Amino acid sequence: MNNVQGLLDFIDRSPTAFHATANICAELEKAGRTRLLEGEAWKLEPGRGYYVTRNMSSVIAFDMPKADVDSMRIIAAHSDSPTFKIKENAELSVRGKYTKLNVEKYGGMLFSTWFDRPLSVAGRIVVRTEKGIEARLVDIDKDILVIPNVAIHMNREINDGFKYNAQTDLMPLFGDGEAKGGFKKLVAEAAGVSEDDIIGNDLFLYPRIKGGILGREDEYIISPRLDDLECAYSGLAAFLAAEKPESGVNMLCVFDNEEVGSGTKQGADSTFLNDVISRIFIACGKTSEDACRALAASFMLSADNAHAVHPNHPEKTDEENCVFMNEGIVIKFNANQRYTTDAVSAAFFHRILADKDIPCQHFANRSDVAGGGTLGNISGSHVSINTLDIGLAQLAMHSACETAGAKDVDYMMNGMTAFYNTHVAVGADGEYFMN
Repeated sequence: MNNVQGLLDFIDRSPTAFHATANICAELEKAGRTRLLEGEAWKLEPGRGYYVTRNMSSVIAFDMPKADVDSMRIIAAHSDSPTFKIKENAELSVRGKYTKLNVEKYGGMLFSTWFDRPLSVAGRIVVRTEKGIEARLVDIDKDILVIPNVAIHMNREINDGFKYNAQTDLMPLFGDGEAKGGFKKLVAEAAGVSEDDIIGNDLFLYPRIKGGILGREDEYIISPRLDDLECAYSGLAAFLAAEKPESGVNMLCVFDNEEVGSGTKQGADSTFLNDVISRIFIACGKTSEDACRALAASFMLSADNAHAVHPNHPEKTDEENCVFMNEGIVIKFNANQRYTTDAVSAAFFHRILADKDIPCQHFANRSDVAGGGTLGNISGSHVSINTLDIGLAQLAMHSACETAGAKDVDYMMNGMTAFYNTHVAVGADGEYFMN
């Protein structure tokens, strides 16, 4: 259970994408990886590890090989989860007796799960300095908010189905009438800065729930943000556990903004991954043809959690291509390429898992249900390499609190580590040599 508790501790310390990225960077530093800055020249040494961030909410880490940069082994996950973002003009007064925070939804969350539970605020602020501006993380780390339900006596149709209005039903209560004007002061105190020095912010709500273990045999975990911090944490653990590559580059990418389409400078639909790969080849003195040859022998695991069969609604999933918690890594398929897995990438990963006796299972949506997409096909439009979509089975995806299998954490870490330790060379189109 050490890996499970490590995951839960990581999630608890990562209330936003900014905090998740900072925690990943701290672990990389502890393990001897060197930070690079996008605005400076890169000098890369064989056998050394590096990482670079963008927007403080996305990070790419890579280990240089001791020999040749002849391929890439990439794992990609995302740092963000559905939540509520606080608007710039944050406070709303109700009849002079209540103060609410003005929020808007970020991503597609299950609204009902956010009601009647303690909430807090975290993210980043931007403060003025003598030389310009500087971004800093902030976490109020206190029960300060609640989104209260309307009593059933005032809404007797609530249990017959109710459509929530994001503008009227989902504003969190911050305090009484005297709390008006106090939110920015609270943020400043938590950040240890002057209120007047705060000139920008990206602040989000998060549920004040600590993850835990449940089930008759402790077989399940329950926590906020399992989608997708479970895969991000597993990828980090595998990256650090993998052998230092003799040839080829091991790379971990954790992107922001997947939940809103990835179309930002720090998302999977940005130039971030391509920029990093290009700079690696430039720093190694490689030609454009060298880069094309290396990418032809490269593979990516796009890691984002999958829908387990629901105990109350098994009919929601395909009868045969369905998955269960604690039964292994999920390989995801979709004919319309919402998931990128094809015969080649699936076979490649099957062989890796079989050699290590790591269980896996296959997921496809019901043919009459449109599934969600993820990182693989988006990043593939910028860096075209063999990719498959994987994840771990979970319940209540996009809820304020989600449930997954305790055994699956080890399965994913071990499978990802085996992937990093597998070198690939390419022959004819469709022919790959693995060792």
